Amino acid sequence: MALGCWAAAAAQDFNAPRLEGTPYPDLNGIWQTLNTAHWDLEAHVARPGLATEPGPDGDVPAAAVLALGAIGGVPGGAGVVDGGPIPYQEWALARKQENFENALARDPEVKCFLPGVPRATYMPYPMQIVQSTDRILLVYEYASANRTIYMNDVGPAPAPSWMGHSVGRWEGDTLVVEVTDQRAETWLDRAGNFHSGALRVTERYTPLGPDHIQYEATIDDPEVFTRPWTIRMPLYRRVEPDAQLTEYRCVEFVEELLYGHLRSEPLIRRWEGDFGTLGGNVVIDVTRSPDP
Repeated sequence: MALGCWAAAAAQDFNAPRLEGTPYPDLNGIWQTLNTAHWDLEAHVARPGLATEPGPDGDVPAAAVLALGAIGGVPGGAGVVDGGPIPYQEWALARKQENFENALARDPEVKCFLPGVPRATYMPYPMQIVQSTDRILLVYEYASANRTIYMNDVGPAPAPSWMGHSVGRWEGDTLVVEVTDQRAETWLDRAGNFHSGALRVTERYTPLGPDHIQYEATIDDPEVFTRPWTIRMPLYRRVEPDAQLTEYRCVEFVEELLYGHLRSEPLIRRWEGDFGTLGGNVVIDVTRSPDP
């Protein structure tokens, strides 16, 4: 049975607990995805590195990630896009490929910028839903990102922002959230999938059981895509008795990357490591010029 059909059947069979004092499902808890959408929303095979370059017998890890070895590899995945490839306009597909080839320089995650929606949902970190009667707070472990879903009319967003403007409503037991006014700089995954400032995301959160929520996000951006398209995946409740979000304020870890070039003597130019008899010596020169 396809994931969408299975989820619909499960949702019909499950009577979700209600938030106290309301007729709506109680979504409070800590949730996390378990898939490879973080690396690539589309179906993809495993590859040797987050960034690669041509080698004599196929792609090899680029110099900047060589020392990561298997840790820097990308696992294969079946994809979460409903109905096949992302429907890019021709120019945008070429831009996506450019992004992929230059991800270390372009991916906002590398610099710990806020991830935007829907990317924040399927990064490999937990998120917490804090639900009240008139608004719902979503808190993400990555970079302490958060956003408020307003369940009433609060008017337009004052300005575009990294996490956008979220307005929700209930359709039966499904929480539907319209997300607008996101900055164009956010990406959809590590594979270079991107959008413009015209992006509109419609999220749907449907409880399937006590510890599962079906998450869907429809991406509508007429400046980049030929039609709206949808991703779909389950969210799993973290059921450990001591489950909680911990701090991952990664901006503190990228200061040298962002500002190290301003030092009179940058700390990192060349790295050399001895991996012993199993790996030998590895030298990475981050100042090297591309081959002519």
